[in-house]
Amino acid sequence: MTSPLIIPDIASLPEYEGRDLGYTRWHTIDQSRIDAFASATGDHQWIHVDPERARRESPFGGTVAHGFLTVALAPALLPELIEVSNCARIVNYGIEKLRLREPVPAGAQIRLGASIAGVRSVPGGAMWVSLAVKFEVEGVKRPVCSGELIFVYFP
Repeated sequence: MTSPLIIPDIASLPEYEGRDLGYTRWHTIDQSRIDAFASATGDHQWIHVDPERARRESPFGGTVAHGFLTVALAPALLPELIEVSNCARIVNYGIEKLRLREPVPAGAQIRLGASIAGVRSVPGGAMWVSLAVKFEVEGVKRPVCSGELIFVYFP
């Protein structure tokens, strides 16, 4: 893991288009986090929250994280990769090309990699920023989740 890229202000964002931001440190996705996500969303499907049944019946040999739990980690992990100074607020505008390719087993180590895929001006001095992201699980060859996160940074 490297230190986050510090961008001095919103107007400077276009200079960083195409920039690879590297990877966050590894984070553990434990059963308590999966259970908390299930409680927050109401998604108590057994493959996520019943370790005994998942050991017996799941093709993965145990519980797995919700796909949207993986996606939901992005805002918490992105500050390890990028910080835009002199920014009043950031609005989550959406996700493009989201793919959930592999399960994330309970207990897995996960990290986020990102690059600045696109930047464009928005009226009023804001910037629309597309971040190409991929989540990796330690020991798994391909990314478990990938997509483009869109944020609007306001001065």
